[in-house]
Amino acid sequence: MTNRVTSERRNDSAPFLDDGWPTENDATADADRGLIATRDPLIVKADDGRVVWRTDDFAFLEGDAPSTVHSSLWRVSKLNKQHGLYEVTDGVYQVRGFDAANMTVIMGDTGFIIIDPLMSVETAAAALAFAREHLGDLPVTAVIISHSHSDHFGGLRGVVDVDDVESGRVPLVAPAGFWEHSVSESVYAGTAMFRRAEFQAGLSLPRGPLGSVGPGLVAGASTGTISIIKPTILIEEKGVQLTLDGVPFEFDSTPETEAKAEMICYLPRHRALCMAEIVNHAMHNIYTLRGTEIRDALAWSRAIDDSLVNYGDRSDVMFLTHQWPVWGTPKLVRHLEMQRDLYRFIHDETLRLANHGYSAIEAAELIELPDSLAKFTPNSGTYGALNHNIKGVWQRYLGWFDGNPANLHSLPPSAMGLRYVKALGGAEVILKQAKTALEGEDLRWAAELLKQLLAAEPSHVEARALQASVFEQLAYRSESGVWRNFYLAGAAELTDASGGTSGRVSYSSDELLDAISTEMSLDYMAIRLNGPKAKDLEFTFALSIYDSEETYRVSVGRSVMSHRRVANALDCDLTVRVAKRDFARLASGATNLADLRASNSLDYQGDIEGFERLISVMDVFDGGYQLVTPRLKA
Repeated sequence: MTNRVTSERRNDSAPFLDDGWPTENDATADADRGLIATRDPLIVKADDGRVVWRTDDFAFLEGDAPSTVHSSLWRVSKLNKQHGLYEVTDGVYQVRGFDAANMTVIMGDTGFIIIDPLMSVETAAAALAFAREHLGDLPVTAVIISHSHSDHFGGLRGVVDVDDVESGRVPLVAPAGFWEHSVSESVYAGTAMFRRAEFQAGLSLPRGPLGSVGPGLVAGASTGTISIIKPTILIEEKGVQLTLDGVPFEFDSTPETEAKAEMICYLPRHRALCMAEIVNHAMHNIYTLRGTEIRDALAWSRAIDDSLVNYGDRSDVMFLTHQWPVWGTPKLVRHLEMQRDLYRFIHDETLRLANHGYSAIEAAELIELPDSLAKFTPNSGTYGALNHNIKGVWQRYLGWFDGNPANLHSLPPSAMGLRYVKALGGAEVILKQAKTALEGEDLRWAAELLKQLLAAEPSHVEARALQASVFEQLAYRSESGVWRNFYLAGAAELTDASGGTSGRVSYSSDELLDAISTEMSLDYMAIRLNGPKAKDLEFTFALSIYDSEETYRVSVGRSVMSHRRVANALDCDLTVRVAKRDFARLASGATNLADLRASNSLDYQGDIEGFERLISVMDVFDGGYQLVTPRLKA
């Protein structure tokens, strides 16, 4: 049973402190501070022997930045690659560098309280085993999940048994909305989002000064088994007080910030503040290039200010779910102030220019951080970039249309490219101009010229090679690790037929399938329905999910599939009876109707041929498509 916990909000005050700027030496000292033990090389394998995480990939990150990597990105990447067990304060430890996120280990009366069990079962188990080597062979007595992104919960089964959670022996605390948002973000547009995530994370890129040096917030992410377990305690409001294994906590829900479902927590006994991922040592993403709903920069700024007011002067250390902690009340208060004002400035300045009539592209070109924010190193754009965050705020409020009627019904890229090539005098002329622009380091113009040529002629060998060179040069100049990865992945796609593709994406983990609601599965089937192919299909079926006692009436007609939850679905062409997980597998494409029938996992009465026709006009998504050249041909 899930408990929804609420409380009254506090209203204290916190001082505004100004104690100078952090230096690179400060960051290095803080990243090193409290090291208890490390392991070199750190290599984590799955049961089948496959390597899911290794740190020696980043051994090249030593010394000064080479000419092919932005110095700011090189600096933070060197710090992000550090790994081991660290003491944050007495009784609070972190295992860092065993995956994308940090695993925080808090000593309870009888065992370990874990905050964020990493992304993979394998890395989580390795991190917990490493902590036990040095802190004692203690059980896990509670788990806290800071937010709904998989790099913070995917390793759950590596630290706790589901039976212990479901029985209540081990509390699992998460923000309200965690269960719904943990998978929904990646279901409806999941294939497209994962393809873009490959570019963002540089998954197909080699590690090194000419390849990926990490995305700027973390060293990378593991590729092991993702798990999920339903929380037993949900935090809905601010000021929620809980005691876990003898340790008092105060929780604040911070929804619609860095994640749709997120929370921070405070340990009053330790005077330690965990800011989850809404505070970092880099600018974060208001808009994430892999594709997500635009985040609310104003809510984000306000959440940081609430934490400053409620906990700033009560804290001696602030620890984060990525990167290293900040010690000392003046330093952590300063950090909170600066990142609060960073997101507020991005929000307000974007809307100020929007209200003067500037488009998203124009606003992003004009806005610069003031020195008072820009000189604060943790505000640097090594992960999120100011340029695309401004565009994200603009889009959140005003959408894709900039108000210029010429852009109301623009030609698609391929048709536009053909006309540009003709207008500019042909492919050879464009190539010559692009080469001149590249030699003059007018890289954005070179990329634009070649974009139009490749839209018209995607297979043009010389244009592909030249655009790849332009992308490489743009990558080497990018402060953001995400921008660098996108540019280099785009270059690889142009020069390698495979483009580092990963193929079709589907949900195969039982835990993830269980997290997908039947409503979501039906919505995903409706997305997969090929409207033109289904134009003459009219069909109704009653869906009975027997293990969750759900019944739906599903209608197909006019190229649309719609559903409604009902007590009884009458007068349908077919009645289907199936388990929730099996239906989720069918809806996602992880199994097919024939296999479910052969295994007696699906019972039916009525027109099964109509259901077969319905399944036959559903698309199978292949996540290996190219991103650089257009899909639609003129």
